Amino acid sequence: MAFGKWIGGFFGFINTGSILGAIAGFVLGSLFDAFTDKAQQGYVEEDMDDQGSWQGDQGSYDNRNGGYGHRTNMGARNDFLFSLMVLAAHMIHADGKIMHSEMELVRKFLRDSFGLVAMTEGNNILLRLFDYKKQQGELSWQQQMRQACSEMAIAMPEEQRIQLVAFLAQIAKADGKVHQKEVEALRDITIQLRLNASLVDQMLSLGGTTLDDAYKVLGISPDATDEEVRKAYRKMVIQHHPDKVAHLGDDVKEAATKKLQEINKAKEMIFQARGLD
Repeated sequence: MAFGKWIGGFFGFINTGSILGAIAGFVLGSLFDAFTDKAQQGYVEEDMDDQGSWQGDQGSYDNRNGGYGHRTNMGARNDFLFSLMVLAAHMIHADGKIMHSEMELVRKFLRDSFGLVAMTEGNNILLRLFDYKKQQGELSWQQQMRQACSEMAIAMPEEQRIQLVAFLAQIAKADGKVHQKEVEALRDITIQLRLNASLVDQMLSLGGTTLDDAYKVLGISPDATDEEVRKAYRKMVIQHHPDKVAHLGDDVKEAATKKLQEINKAKEMIFQARGLD
């Protein structure tokens, strides 16, 4: 699956003059030129009909009529994935370093979801985002990220925003340790996405092996009542049920399924400690 199929549709997601629109314009302009050059050379012939129209899974692009303004809306998946890449770049560089393990986690996601070509192009997008941050400066970048998150909070349903935070938490844990600046960046993003800040501890504690981790996953304290435990578990199941993100693709649904398994594991650990059925 060509990366341009889902990344290009982002332009239909943001109104003219928005922060995310400006970032997308900076990052995707040259990538789109490269994509069309390859199409003209026959590298993506399977995606083009004999009249020069690109046919995607959820929309189309006609290169006879000009740029992305003529691309039809390609759906929530495009919006989610470009937003993920923007926030992934922010998270990777939160501690001032670009770690191989964190880059590799994002590349693996792209490779597993879309193939090798998408992985390469996605990596290029990350590098352009780092360039964009360098040009803007740290203070400006932070301000723009917060405004971008505010735009996402308005345009995206809660389940998509939760999946964004969950993926960013994976990035923070990719090198085996979570830097305090990464925690602060993740908490700031979560708040700006209009989600409860407690979600950060929940996502960072997924996969933990202690009872304390289990309580954090459910977002409750060890002195919570049994009924509060059950209520917190039911809430987590509703929030993270894979069916709620099925429209984002099988890869995102699979990730949600794994998170639900970890939530169930945390619940079982707590229930066993309390002697609950």
